[in-house]
Amino acid sequence: MKMPVLKALICCAILGVGGCASSQVDPSQYSGFLKDYSRLKPAESATGAPVMRWIDPDVKLSTYSQVYIEPSQFFPRPQPTAVISAQTLQSITRYFDTALQRELGKTLRLASGPGPDTLVLRPAITAVSTRTEGLKPYEVIPIALMAAAVNTAAGGRDQNVEIATEAAFLDADTNKVLAQVVRKGSGTPLENDKTQLTLDAVKPVLDGWANDLRLSVEALKAKQ
Repeated sequence: MKMPVLKALICCAILGVGGCASSQVDPSQYSGFLKDYSRLKPAESATGAPVMRWIDPDVKLSTYSQVYIEPSQFFPRPQPTAVISAQTLQSITRYFDTALQRELGKTLRLASGPGPDTLVLRPAITAVSTRTEGLKPYEVIPIALMAAAVNTAAGGRDQNVEIATEAAFLDADTNKVLAQVVRKGSGTPLENDKTQLTLDAVKPVLDGWANDLRLSVEALKAKQ
């Protein structure tokens, strides 16, 4: 193996070991779905996950007896790929709708549309991506590094799965934004860059997001 190639592989290995993916959405990755990102601050979800969030300090959830969950959407509109099909994308939004209805329905009555005393949830999936998993520490030794490099070139390395969401709660009467959140999560890694992404790979993430939203609503109601 030529020295320049070996040096490049060693650099990749070091970056792969030290450069873990952030679990928080960088402002440069905001989609434009929300009306105002300037008020977002780093926070933790109800279960301790890092998020960017803003809640109107004057909001009184006790005035809302029901919630209308708008159908989730992709924003911006995604382009299917060889790994992420249009069918999978559709199944992700459908399942997210089901998870949100299941969880928020435990604490508020589900409404069929906006109306009096109604909280509106406007959710979006803003990213779904797969990328090659970084080299692990034990692969930095020269022989293992070469073998890992060959495996990577052949498309045989695991693919990390990342998915992001942006969501806002609004007052149905005034359309005033009451709270908003931006977060992302990691799904089940794919075996290689030829493996098709399926809904099962991101189901736990969607379930976790829906559960956290319910817990957040319950926590705010308990303070009032």
